[in-house]
Amino acid sequence: MRAVVQRVTSASVVVAGESVAQFEAPGLLVLAGVTHGDGPAEVAWLARKIAELRIMAGERSAAELGAPVIVVSQFTLYADTRKGRRPSWNAAAPGPVAEPLVAALAESLTAYGLEVQTGVFGADMAVHLVNDGPVTILVDTATR
Repeated sequence: MRAVVQRVTSASVVVAGESVAQFEAPGLLVLAGVTHGDGPAEVAWLARKIAELRIMAGERSAAELGAPVIVVSQFTLYADTRKGRRPSWNAAAPGPVAEPLVAALAESLTAYGLEVQTGVFGADMAVHLVNDGPVTILVDTATR
């Protein structure tokens, strides 16, 4: 699994003109992608890493602060752009594999005491955020 973790002062997700997730406080926006072969071990490792990263104010973690988090499924994190101008999505897991793992990531983050909201899997989403810092970190289970 791969995640882009952004420290934000506010964030929201809108689907078909309706807000499905929103917070107006320091927190994290997590874009999460799943590849073939990912499973519960990758979910657990990634959730722990995200919850415990000391990237909030005062070098504290989101778990220490009980910070709000929005998790958005993002298959494009596994784009292969090595050839030509059209990305290949072959490394991204299909929806039936990815959707339950992204949901499990959100549930696992909740277990760390975080207030977690999600986007809508597979929907055309408008993601709004105010990046704080800016702090944007790529976390990949392949590097563990």
